[in-house]
Amino acid sequence: MVLDFMSGFARSLIISMVLLLFVAEPQAWAQVRMGGLFGSMELKSTNMAKFGKWTEMWQRHNKPSTLPDIPTGTAAERCRGAGRIVCSREAWDAFVEEQKTTPAREQLDAVNAYMNRAAYIVDPVNWGIPDYWATPDEFFLKDGDCEDYAISKYITLKRLGVDPDSMRLVILQDENLHVAHAVLAVELEDVTYILDNQIDSVLPDTQILHYRPVYSINESAWWLHRVKKFSG
Repeated sequence: MVLDFMSGFARSLIISMVLLLFVAEPQAWAQVRMGGLFGSMELKSTNMAKFGKWTEMWQRHNKPSTLPDIPTGTAAERCRGAGRIVCSREAWDAFVEEQKTTPAREQLDAVNAYMNRAAYIVDPVNWGIPDYWATPDEFFLKDGDCEDYAISKYITLKRLGVDPDSMRLVILQDENLHVAHAVLAVELEDVTYILDNQIDSVLPDTQILHYRPVYSINESAWWLHRVKKFSG
């Protein structure tokens, strides 16, 4: 879970600060769009300076691979400990290769289900810190929480040739559970689909009424979202 936004007060404070930036420095925003993700108003910016966890994740992901050698033994023995990451990477590579000829809409279902097999583990337990954004290799080694599923789905679809500008990691508030959450949004043929670790079904954002987006981000920009508070 993205603990930065667990507190409604903290979330409101951050949004207020961002809106102050919008008023004080309107040139920082590339555009304002109505009817964005989950029906929100979107304020788009290409200033990524405040998103350290996102930037650091990409730096770790793009480093040359230093995977250990797989030890000898049975499959179960070989894939324990550090060997697990190598086995997971090999399985991931095979999955990507299998999906290359799959129609794009079916790829979304397959990638969502593939990553959702991982166990959900919160960052304080997994990493000993409140919030950590994991690379796919780190996710394969230690599992992860909601944004880690979404990041690995993003990178998998990027490997399959999906344009990163059509995807966004979305930090949002689940108004049913009253908790923060993260999902992946993918625009395909003018429909925005949501890949969610809580469900294997991939649905258009217009069919999900209990999610209130706070911000979304990809490799080239980020968006602040404003939407009426859920009253259902």
